Amino acid sequence: MFTITSFTFSPIAENTYVLYNETGECIIIDPGCYFGNERRELAEYISENGLQPKYLLNTHCHLDHIFGNKFIHETWQLELYIHPNEQIMLENAPAAGLSWGMPFDNYRGPLHFLREGERIGLGKDALKVLFAPGHSPGHICFYCQEQDFVIGGDVLFKMSVGRTDLPGGDTDTLISSIRKVLFTLPGNTIVYPGHGEPTTIEFEKANNPYVKEV
Repeated sequence: MFTITSFTFSPIAENTYVLYNETGECIIIDPGCYFGNERRELAEYISENGLQPKYLLNTHCHLDHIFGNKFIHETWQLELYIHPNEQIMLENAPAAGLSWGMPFDNYRGPLHFLREGERIGLGKDALKVLFAPGHSPGHICFYCQEQDFVIGGDVLFKMSVGRTDLPGGDTDTLISSIRKVLFTLPGNTIVYPGHGEPTTIEFEKANNPYVKEV
């Protein structure tokens, strides 16, 4: 069974997730650690819990979700997994960092591409890749059916949705992804978003003003 730990990093208040189970291995998703103390906090948590990082995953490659990719790669020799449509976003992220006044060293290691339906596993536990573009062109989510949760990135938030005014964003595509991909999950599925507090599919169907079910 996965244990999920979240950290809120950087001035953009991005949620970084560490998932681990009884194997002692862990998955790091969207490391947004920008400052040195944030990188130390993440590393100390992993060390103190005796975890061995196995996968580095990005839901998408906007700068706030990838600040820590290079640190993770250099510390644990992990290679990055993303959707192929996010490669251009990854390559353009340092320029975005400069424009936001947040320069950073980008990840330059090997890339592994994930597509809809693929599974990332630790022992008997697994995350299924869901393709949910709109906030960015290759945005993916990671769904665990057995434990009823999804690591949702910046697709769906509590009472809100991901912005679409950034390069590669498209409002109609985002709303379609929410309705056709996330809203088809069981109502009790917990959504762990890229910003803010967790919510559930059932709550957002009934209350989210951007995609409220009629």
